[in-house]
Amino acid sequence: MIVVGGGVVGLTTAVVLAEGGRRVRVWTREPVERTTSAVAGALWWPYRIEPERLVGDWALTSLVVYEELARRPERTGVRMVDGVHLGIRPADLGPWAARVPELRATDDGDGVRARLPLVDMPVHLVWLRERLTAAGGVVEERTVADLAAVPAAVVVNCTGLGARALVPDPAVRPVRGQLVVVENPGITTWFTSVDDPAGDSAYFFPQPGGLILGGTARPDEWSLEPDPRIAEEIVARCAAVRPEIAGARVLGHRVGLRPTRPAVRLEHGTLPGGRTLVHNYGHGGAGVTVAWGCAREAAGLADT
Repeated sequence: MIVVGGGVVGLTTAVVLAEGGRRVRVWTREPVERTTSAVAGALWWPYRIEPERLVGDWALTSLVVYEELARRPERTGVRMVDGVHLGIRPADLGPWAARVPELRATDDGDGVRARLPLVDMPVHLVWLRERLTAAGGVVEERTVADLAAVPAAVVVNCTGLGARALVPDPAVRPVRGQLVVVENPGITTWFTSVDDPAGDSAYFFPQPGGLILGGTARPDEWSLEPDPRIAEEIVARCAAVRPEIAGARVLGHRVGLRPTRPAVRLEHGTLPGGRTLVHNYGHGGAGVTVAWGCAREAAGLADT
């Protein structure tokens, strides 16, 4: 069995398959540390992902796993952190929200408070790779141009934005996100605000390597080069919430392309010769949030 794609969705799917007794290889175009997943801010939250009727269960399945992994944050990269989503009310959320421990309205009613998983992605991706290896799996750097040419009885397609050309699936589109990493001036909680019509927002996540500031959500933009003007605007929006951010030393810039789709594609298909193909892509800005739920469903499809 070969899983194509070495981001958080691909690695998590491979772990579930390998720990279920399957012999698994992951083919990834780039090292896991350089995938789109590696630059994610990575707060657990169903963000820019559909369909809503399925996302809740996938997300809650993943939440249970992350709560367990948070007992070993140095090893797994997962911590449980308090914070506020401004501009959201509990009534705006789906049924899944009632099952999130400690999620409640803020005192002024302008947002929700919650204690949620915050994932240090560079650490977490390496941990996933090591967990896969411990289960007998292998990660190989390979470029795939044709899913039908992958030499396996079961192929699991977790290529994210790459599915646009590989499947091909024109419904997969990039939504460009830009982040700024600054020296943390002592902030210990996360914060997000809802997007404005332009797709820009203010959010910050305290990670071990610095405070991650965001962000942007620009559809159909492909550039991976940080825009200095956008970076300045991100810092200014975050500093309007926490003024101490304004003087924080900038440590770096990140850009990632979220693989959005009208709905996640998680389904069974076939390849020439009657071989099994499982699609698991199109998770938008919530790949981390639903990774374990989608992985378990994909593993079930691989056995049908």
